[in-house]
Amino acid sequence: MQIVFDRTGVRRHRDRAAATVGRVAPVLGEAAERLLERLDDTTRRFATALDIGGRGVVAPLLRARGIRTVSCDLSARMAALSPGAVAADEEFLPFADASFDLVVASLALHWANDLPGALVLIRRMLKPGGLFLGSVPVLGTLAELRTALGEAESALRGGMAPRVSPFPALSDCAGLLLRAGFSLPVADAEEIRLLYADPLALLHELRWAGEANAIALRERTIPPRELFAAALAALPRQDGRIVATLRLGILTGWNEARPPS
Repeated sequence: MQIVFDRTGVRRHRDRAAATVGRVAPVLGEAAERLLERLDDTTRRFATALDIGGRGVVAPLLRARGIRTVSCDLSARMAALSPGAVAADEEFLPFADASFDLVVASLALHWANDLPGALVLIRRMLKPGGLFLGSVPVLGTLAELRTALGEAESALRGGMAPRVSPFPALSDCAGLLLRAGFSLPVADAEEIRLLYADPLALLHELRWAGEANAIALRERTIPPRELFAAALAALPRQDGRIVATLRLGILTGWNEARPPS
């Protein structure tokens, strides 16, 4: 298994973000609502659910649908935002096989080094006829920031350090579900377009959400002060505000061979 992400760093970022994640609840909530809309496309009813990494946003939405919900998070501090939640690594989930009717991972799996293995664990935790709903950032997410940082750093230093997480292509996501043994795997895209009057607000919100850079090979020294100033100045604008795109791959898979009713 290739180590792409520093999992200790991911946990540390989420620990720190537990005190600030409420500031980005509207964005996290919109992403979660778009994901959970898929529940309206099936007549199947779900009694029990596991919320992986929902940051205090997903569990209330599931409970509002009458679904008993257990939450977990890599960070114990982040887990504490949801009543009864437990600290658990999404790559080593501690729940027994066939424990849940539904597993939801809203923007929670993209820092996993072994995403195929995590999906296999999730499928095993589902009861027969159970459903997995997940969302991950895919290619196109933060494309504006990635391009601006790369061009600014190349101009200033003659090279680039990895500063924005690598994201999978949407076309690969259904294959990951199929590889993990899910039936009827589907991957489609949702796009959330964000506008900021203050360019620094984008960087602040990434930290507030626990999404700071955790690439294992990231540069550990403080970057030149001019780097982010130049990159933020180069970001595209709409009506005087900078543009950032969150492109979500919405993953749906069933733990059964026959189509759900």
